[in-house]
Amino acid sequence: MTKPITIQDVKVILTQPGTCRLAIVKVITSEPGLYGLGCATFTQRIHAVAAAIERHLKAFLLGRDVSRIEDVWQMAMVNGYWRNGPVLNNAISGIDQALWDIKGKRAGMPVYDLLGGKVREAANVYVHADGPTPQDVAARVKEFVADGYRYVRVQQGLYGGGGTPTPPPDGSVEGAYYDPRTYRRVTLQMLEHVRAEVGDGVELLHDVHERLHPSAAVAFAKDVEAFDLFFLEDLLAPEDIAWFERVRAQTTTPLAMGELFNHPLEWRTVTEQRLVDFLRMHVSQMGGITPARKAADMAHTYGLRTAWHGPADTSPVGHAANLHLDLWSPAFGIQEWYQPSELDRAMFPGLPEVRDGYLYPNESAGLGIEIDEDLAAEYPVIDGVENWTQARLPDGSPVRP
Repeated sequence: MTKPITIQDVKVILTQPGTCRLAIVKVITSEPGLYGLGCATFTQRIHAVAAAIERHLKAFLLGRDVSRIEDVWQMAMVNGYWRNGPVLNNAISGIDQALWDIKGKRAGMPVYDLLGGKVREAANVYVHADGPTPQDVAARVKEFVADGYRYVRVQQGLYGGGGTPTPPPDGSVEGAYYDPRTYRRVTLQMLEHVRAEVGDGVELLHDVHERLHPSAAVAFAKDVEAFDLFFLEDLLAPEDIAWFERVRAQTTTPLAMGELFNHPLEWRTVTEQRLVDFLRMHVSQMGGITPARKAADMAHTYGLRTAWHGPADTSPVGHAANLHLDLWSPAFGIQEWYQPSELDRAMFPGLPEVRDGYLYPNESAGLGIEIDEDLAAEYPVIDGVENWTQARLPDGSPVRP
């Protein structure tokens, strides 16, 4: 009987090549030179994830057979008894993605081949166009279209528009203030202008980022129907899922939801009840490739599509994992994509590339991406308190971001 290859060491690499703190997990095996990489990025609580891996999961993992991905995932999720939170899910995701990377390298196959093979050669992506005025947003969209992109998310200002028309009461604390009613009016004006400027040949998307009260969100989804969006993203918070039934009854605007989901019951509910059109979970937030492929299969069964979360706080390793899922799944809809810097590409050799609006893999075994650890060490994470997540209404009331 062949001796199994086992986990010899687990290393967490924290780095910040841009604005977001990234956590990369490196699983080192008993086979000399064989290792895997995974994304465990929860940028706002990066050190908690690192501690979960280094102080808890590492001891649990050492000596385990690297081929038993499902077994490792299932036991890692329950070994601490408490489960399905963003810290633990991201920590387990880093391990899970790394094990899929190892399995692909052992087989000499890309991960998408292990999943069942490609059903498409590349993935359509959408990018972000924002600006302070409708004219600025439209100009940015046109720049992306000139670069070959066909899907563009449009935002005017920060989430919720940013700022308020009236000052908060005297003595109010600092925060990311916004006015929901102003946000609705300004956004509708922006969408009208951009659609008129770019025509119907460009697919437009918009992210509400849970900045509206549910009743106002229902009205907003009806209002944007006139602009034929590809989808409206995160109209409601996970706590308000029940309101999606009212949205469905009022409008045909396509809906995307999921980046804050932690537990399978959250995406099962919106899938089985067909409350949204696109599932866009953060693959490391949900626990890695293992649960993501199951969610994608379930989406296909119920006629939903995937649109995995893919901003700058998904690491390049996480973007590579997203792409393998995109190429394999018949439920794929669209992939969010950020604009990698030259530093990103130098630090993460093998980062997927966009050509004419499509994201292509590099066909290497495993996830097909590496990390220059020496270069990563030159860019340590910068700790600080997040401001944009301290959302407040005009009178200073704290609200969910």
